[in-house]
Amino acid sequence: MFTGIVQAVGRILRTDPLEIDCGGLDLADVAVGDSICVQGVCLTVTGMRPRGFTADVSAETLRVTVGLDRPGEVNLEKSLTLGGKLGGHLVAGHVDGVGEVAKRAGSVVSLRAPKALARYVAAKGSICIDGVSLTVNKVDGERFELNLIPHTLEVTTLARLAPGVRVNLEVDLIARYVERMLGER
Repeated sequence: MFTGIVQAVGRILRTDPLEIDCGGLDLADVAVGDSICVQGVCLTVTGMRPRGFTADVSAETLRVTVGLDRPGEVNLEKSLTLGGKLGGHLVAGHVDGVGEVAKRAGSVVSLRAPKALARYVAAKGSICIDGVSLTVNKVDGERFELNLIPHTLEVTTLARLAPGVRVNLEVDLIARYVERMLGER
């Protein structure tokens, strides 16, 4: 589990296997087998490097996500520990689909979610975009809107968001369970 509070921006150095330079992320407590959220995707550490780690990425993961198939900046978060701060919301690191930025006007960003996911997006609810926990301001069908505060833009990869940019989306975990429970009634 993760919180969607990015701990560092790292960089993909190569893709086979995936090798991440972790920038300022402290890896002293990370070992092979641990989980790290990379651009919203929960990955298992398969090897340690002096400034980062390696991880295997399946063809299925590459098929249903964006941003892990080429060198570039990525949001990083180590897994949540019991008793740790839950500053964002519960994030599994299991990307539900890929969304697209429809419009950006300053700090306000409008995104399009895949139709199958749009029903899980609620005004004042949580959504995870590229591993970042955010609050939804408005919802209109498959489009939703949110604000990006200056701090978020400084410490994540979200400053790159512009019309046409594709992002990893993870809808609220609780919304998925509520639907499942109500659907069985």
